[in-house]
Amino acid sequence: MTRHSLGVGVVLLTALALAACEAAPRARPVKMGPVDEGKGTLTSARQYLEGMWSLESFQLFPPGKPPVTLKGSGALVYDKYSNLKMEIRPDKASVDMLREAGVEIGDSGTISTQGRTAVDLQNRTLTYVLEGQPPGTGPLALNRPRYWQVEGNLLTLTTKDDSGNPASVGRWRKSSGAQN
Repeated sequence: MTRHSLGVGVVLLTALALAACEAAPRARPVKMGPVDEGKGTLTSARQYLEGMWSLESFQLFPPGKPPVTLKGSGALVYDKYSNLKMEIRPDKASVDMLREAGVEIGDSGTISTQGRTAVDLQNRTLTYVLEGQPPGTGPLALNRPRYWQVEGNLLTLTTKDDSGNPASVGRWRKSSGAQN
C-alpha cells in the first residue's frame, strides 16, 4: 500500500509540475525577409502617395456626351495608414453638369470620398476597402478602382467605365512642403 501511495504521489507531483510549465511554441518561428524598400516597391508607392495634394484638373467622360471639364478646387489627403480622403468643390455650373453625368454630389455641392485603400502595384490601382458602406453609383463609385500614374509631383487618378474606357481623370499636384 505504501508503494502504491508513493506511486500516486509521484504521478500527482509530475502532473502538477507539468501543468505549471509555460507552453512553448511547437515549431520554430518562420524567419521573414526584410521589408521591400526602394523604387518600385509597395513601401515606396505608399510613401509617395502620403501627404496632401491639390486638384490641378478634373475631367469626366459621360458616355455619348462631350467631356465635362470641372472648374473648382479640391484636396486629397493620403495618410501612412492607407486612408484616402478626397474632396472636390466644383463651381455651380460644374455641379449641374456633373449631376447630369451621374456623379453623386452632396447637398453642399461637393464630391467627397474617404476610406481605407489598397494599393495594387501590378495593376497600378488604388481601391477603396468597403466595410459596411455602400459603394455608390456612377463614374466615381467607390467600388471602381482608381488607376494611378505619377510624373514627378503630379498624380493622375483615372476611373474607368465598364468597358475599360476612362470615365474620369483627375490630376493632383503634391502640396508644397509635402514629402515624396
